[in-house]
Amino acid sequence: MTAIDTTPVKSPDVDRSASAGPVRPRSGGRGRYAISEVAALTGLSAHTLRWYEQIGLMPEVERSHAGQRRFGEHDLEWLACLGKLRLTGMPIAVMVRFAELVRRGEETFDERREILERTRHEVLARIAELQGTLDVLETKIDFYAGARRAPEGA
Repeated sequence: MTAIDTTPVKSPDVDRSASAGPVRPRSGGRGRYAISEVAALTGLSAHTLRWYEQIGLMPEVERSHAGQRRFGEHDLEWLACLGKLRLTGMPIAVMVRFAELVRRGEETFDERREILERTRHEVLARIAELQGTLDVLETKIDFYAGARRAPEGA
C-alpha cells in the first residue's frame, strides 16, 4: 500500500512542454472554473477530479470564499497532460510520482525524463503491436473483398 502525502501544496508552474491542450480563454477574463465546468471541459467526473486532488495527482486547488474549488488555467493544462499520460497506459502510482516530481521543481528533470522515456518505449512497443494487428485486418479485408468479386467455383 502506498502512503500519500496530503499536505497542501501550491500549484506549480507547469512548463509549457508538459501542457497537452490549449488554454481555454474565459469570458470576462475570470480564468477560474467551477468543478462542474472542469468536468464538462475534460470529460472527467467531479468525483474523479476530487480523487485526483486527494491522491496527489492535482495540487491543492484554489478555493472560493465559500470553499468551492476554483480551477485555473494551469490546472486545466495539468489535467490535459494527465489525460495524455493516462492514454499511454501509465499506472496511477507512476503518475502520482511524476506529479510529486513536478512539484519538487527543476532538480527532478532527470527523473521525470526517465519516466517519460520509459513510457515512450512502452507506447512505441504497443504501436508496433497494433500495427501488426492492423496488417492482419487489412489482409483479411482484402481477402473478403476479393472473394466477393470472384465467381463461385473459380
